[in-house]
Amino acid sequence: MRKQKLLTGAAVALPAAFLPAALLPSALPAADAAPARPDLAKLVTLKDVEAHLKAFQEIADYNGGHRAAGGPGYDVSVKYVVGRLRKAGFRPKVQKFTYPFWREKSGAVLARTAPSKKSYKRGDDFVTLAYSGSGDVTAPVVAVDVPAKGKDGTSGCEKRDFKGFKKGAIALVQRGTCTFESKAARAAAAGASAVVIYNRPGEKGPVNGTVGKPSKIPVVGPAHELGAALVKAAKKGGLKLRVKTDTVHGKRSSSNVVADTERGRADNVVLLGAHLDSVPDGPGINDNATGAAALIAIAAKIKELGKDSMRNRVRFAWWGAEEEGLRGSAHYVKSLSAGNRDAIALNLNFDMLGSRNGTRGVYDGDHSAGGGIRAPAGSGAIEKMFRDYFKGRKLPTTESEFNGRSDYGPFVEHGIPAGGMDTGADGVKTAAEAKAFGGKAGKVYDPCYHAECDRLKNVNLKLLDTNVDGIAHVTQHLARTTVAVNGGARLTLVREPSYRPVWQGPYQLR
Repeated sequence: MRKQKLLTGAAVALPAAFLPAALLPSALPAADAAPARPDLAKLVTLKDVEAHLKAFQEIADYNGGHRAAGGPGYDVSVKYVVGRLRKAGFRPKVQKFTYPFWREKSGAVLARTAPSKKSYKRGDDFVTLAYSGSGDVTAPVVAVDVPAKGKDGTSGCEKRDFKGFKKGAIALVQRGTCTFESKAARAAAAGASAVVIYNRPGEKGPVNGTVGKPSKIPVVGPAHELGAALVKAAKKGGLKLRVKTDTVHGKRSSSNVVADTERGRADNVVLLGAHLDSVPDGPGINDNATGAAALIAIAAKIKELGKDSMRNRVRFAWWGAEEEGLRGSAHYVKSLSAGNRDAIALNLNFDMLGSRNGTRGVYDGDHSAGGGIRAPAGSGAIEKMFRDYFKGRKLPTTESEFNGRSDYGPFVEHGIPAGGMDTGADGVKTAAEAKAFGGKAGKVYDPCYHAECDRLKNVNLKLLDTNVDGIAHVTQHLARTTVAVNGGARLTLVREPSYRPVWQGPYQLR
């Protein structure tokens, strides 16, 4: 996850509502003083969270090594969450849904067959785009509307780009402007036997993207350097490539788990979400058992807040198939009636809360860092609540951009204010971040991201502990009042027409 704008410094004067109870001025209470309000951040302990992490680890170990959607490890994870919620007095609902499934059955091949022969390395030189079709094609290559050097351009985005395209040829296009889905569909409609979408200038490595829905032809994404070299060769004439992909498409089912507090306004819901699934390559303890476990621990203690602190209903949600492209959260938002969607005051999303070399990332609700998507009004207030809490404890934070990479995406798209936290995935830690948070500059935030080694030992428990404190504190504040986010009133939401995320979960869209 991309990090921006390190926020450090001594604590500033803050309203008491945003300060942890432990930081409020102490005084001897009067004999008739009201009892102190419970502090959710103190009620929820690291021991609580760690117990759930161990359970998710054990579930993965005995169910194929992972908890991916569609597998037994995920189904058992759902049963675990439901069981813990029932024990805490909730009445959880399991919402089932289906989603398009895609996997590579064997390794793809990209090779030059003429005028000379050369094979390219899968993973380093190129990857298969998600939802690529299957095929084994050897054919001439046609470079399609390739932009000038250093430009993004609109290669393959328009029907006219394929005017005169020879049917059966391989379309070579550069990433840029429109979605990969659009480029692949245009190429297929023009009669291309395969599509090669190479990365744009300034982007490192192959294109880790998705064509959105099952394609009938192979689609692969090389690195920019390789793509530019292939364009040069294609313009000279005589270039032939072999593109081989072996994929499977179909439908799979998964489920979300949703549970509401009994207390609080049903028309002003504070919704906390975290995805429950892992990738098939590992148990997913940091990604995202940490977020799932934090929600279970908070849900188990939230009843202790009392009626006055629970003026707004709090909804806890564990999303399925996030790693397949935000499938569970998207299904949930789409399935709501307009009235029930309007009743959601805000969404808090928690994804990867204990990256081993991580930072304390707070979603950039006020768009002050300028990256990614501008979130709906009210999102900046959520960001400030998190930042003020950590500033009060003299703990640094960074700003994480809204880019569509996690389950806040469908909520932001529908105009719902959003916020939350992450600690970094495959991005690289800067020197300034290493100075503020410790760890190693020049190394990725999570060295076991989407890997077999994402086990309990991969979690930075100290970072996780402070993050859960912040989540509990902000949840308690919002359960009492959302006035800073939405005026404390139910709103008629307007879908954001300009919503153009770069990511859909783990896959890039454009």
